[in-house]
Amino acid sequence: MTEGPEPVQPVAPTLMARLGPAVADYPPGSVFGPREAGSYEFVWLLHGSARWVCGDLTVPLAPSALLLVRPGMRDTFHWDTHRPTRHAYTHFRLPPDVPGGQAPDTDWPVVRDLSGRGDPMAALCQYLLTLGATRPPAWERHAEETLRLLLLTFVHGPGPETGPHPLPEPLVAMMAAVRAHWSDGVARPLALERLARAAGVSESTLCRICRRHIGVSPVEGLERLRLARAEPLLWLSNLSLRAIAVQCGFADAYHFSRRFRAVYKMAPSAFRGVPPESAPPSPIANGALAALQALVPPSQPGP
Repeated sequence: MTEGPEPVQPVAPTLMARLGPAVADYPPGSVFGPREAGSYEFVWLLHGSARWVCGDLTVPLAPSALLLVRPGMRDTFHWDTHRPTRHAYTHFRLPPDVPGGQAPDTDWPVVRDLSGRGDPMAALCQYLLTLGATRPPAWERHAEETLRLLLLTFVHGPGPETGPHPLPEPLVAMMAAVRAHWSDGVARPLALERLARAAGVSESTLCRICRRHIGVSPVEGLERLRLARAEPLLWLSNLSLRAIAVQCGFADAYHFSRRFRAVYKMAPSAFRGVPPESAPPSPIANGALAALQALVPPSQPGP
């Protein structure tokens, strides 16, 4: 069974309010540096292009890139030689006990792409700029919380594509077929033959890949996803067990209850009365199955 992801290290950025969030404009051909960075700094371009040079590392910058400069880096910005460049920036510090708080953490990425599907970083950057421009009451506190979310997302990745459980291409292709099959919100089962055909491999190969990466067969993995979709429907709706069974792709309430009890060790009717913090663990608690779940549309609690 694939182990879950490493716990996310908490961070508490302290905003350097005299140094952003703000915007700066440079005429064509401008150069900034070399300088030794004294704090952390997020830099993202709004217009134009640039090259960031740090030692042997050269990074091209465009409006789709978010750069994280760390304390102690000796770097130089070479702004667009043909047109004006506008970039946004914000400086911050981290407490010494956070990895990278005193010396740069070399495992942290230097640059991230802001244009990824479902990636929240571009919106967080825009919100930082809005806070810096309007400065409403207590804006620094809101900016630091936004910075915290931005830094966590930047360091650990915005989703399953960059998380600790990358999925092999056959599983991604298989889940594309599942996503299409479940697009109306009903999580119906799919036969192994159809899953293998969608994955572009034989049934035995797909089973081997699934057992290696998610610890169970493809059919069992999908059943766990379907059962997990029942959780919010049990806790957050007045739907009958029969209606939940249909929504999760089971033939009837009896079949749903039997499979639910086999996995959760509790009948769904009893599960409905248990607070979430006391409930049995989710069958998709391991990171690989959670990555599969991220590739399908979520269930919607009914009335």
